[in-house]
Amino acid sequence: MKPSPIRILIADDHSVVRSGLVAILGRKKDFQVVGEAKDGDAAVAMAKALRPDVVVMDLMMPRTDGVEATRQVSEAAPGVKVLILTSYAASADVARAIDAGARGAIVKDADNEELVNAITEVASGGTAFSGEIRNAIEAEPAVKELTEKQMEILKSITRGLSNPDMAKQFGISLNAVKQHIRAVFTKLGAENRTEAVAIAMRRQLLKA
Repeated sequence: MKPSPIRILIADDHSVVRSGLVAILGRKKDFQVVGEAKDGDAAVAMAKALRPDVVVMDLMMPRTDGVEATRQVSEAAPGVKVLILTSYAASADVARAIDAGARGAIVKDADNEELVNAITEVASGGTAFSGEIRNAIEAEPAVKELTEKQMEILKSITRGLSNPDMAKQFGISLNAVKQHIRAVFTKLGAENRTEAVAIAMRRQLLKA
């Protein structure tokens, strides 16, 4: 049985960029561009209505920017993956977009093959970053190494397990679970579970 094409929504406020992306991606038989959004509000509305596999999201857009649009898409349509397009590899907005739920970020001057590969990787549940963006991420302050148990706790957090679930899974008390979670937050510099998962994804702590 032939696999379904990857359904893509393009969100960019420049019509020339949108047209160029449609032309590039439309040539791929395993891709299907299902919509074009000219601002963040439209991107969120179309992501909810069309439920594409991937939204290729520009960071700088009017009304609602790419960071906030990514957050809203991630909350309202969690099955929809977001891939950021940006002109600035070291922009703080890139990190904010990843924290908001984006699965990757590609610079706008990337070649067509890199863009295609990034969309395919993100659609399959992976992450994808341009080399320049990955270098900027790696230049961030180092994360303190997690112990084996803390890594297990972090992985359980990413799976959405509750504290009682983790206590049962690991055969430890609720208080012990809370202590492990606090240690994970401290080492990652995170304030909550969502932020911990975002940081872990950005720093590729869960790739093993």
